[in-house]
Amino acid sequence: MGRKEEREVLIPAREANLSGILYLPAMRRGIVVFVHGSGSGRFSPRNQFVARFLQEGGIATLLVDLLTDEEAAESKNVFDIVLLADRLLANARWLKQQPETKRLPLGYFGASTGAGAALEAAARSSDNIAAIVSRGGRPDLASRYLPRVKAPTLLIVGGEDKVVILLNQKAFGSLKCPKELKIVPGASHLFEEPGTLDQVAQMARDWFLQHFPSRETK
Repeated sequence: MGRKEEREVLIPAREANLSGILYLPAMRRGIVVFVHGSGSGRFSPRNQFVARFLQEGGIATLLVDLLTDEEAAESKNVFDIVLLADRLLANARWLKQQPETKRLPLGYFGASTGAGAALEAAARSSDNIAAIVSRGGRPDLASRYLPRVKAPTLLIVGGEDKVVILLNQKAFGSLKCPKELKIVPGASHLFEEPGTLDQVAQMARDWFLQHFPSRETK
């Protein structure tokens, strides 16, 4: 039997080295890269909560900062979806070069602006992306790329997040891939209400396991 492993990693992305946390369960069905929203990063408690839920389902995770501390201090970079998608693609290439992850199906979990970057990166990728999940996401930020997304995509929005619901409904119509839109009743944008983030984590895990191949890899 293999062993689970968690370690800090440094991922090269042209002009920057990106800090991340890689978690590898003993047996794994695939790997999910977390694409954080503005003002968030690899230590985001909400994304770490969802990541642990995925890990318990046999899914490897990579929580990574797509910007350096200096870059994140400039607000224009936080909303530069093209730059964030470029960095995400660099992460995907790195995973395909690592012996423990190169054969694993790849998924993206995007939150807020990170969802726009995940969808753009998936549309631009030469690799097959197995699945995408958006939590309270801004898929509209990747509007011109949405018809090119092929990966099965799940959009999750809080029932009290009225503006983001409308943005997701419009984006949903532009997606041509297998897709679902789920609204969590009583949840705000950050899913801070009791039990709402648990629902997000369960939906995300079910979606990834549904679209990852059934065979596990050591």
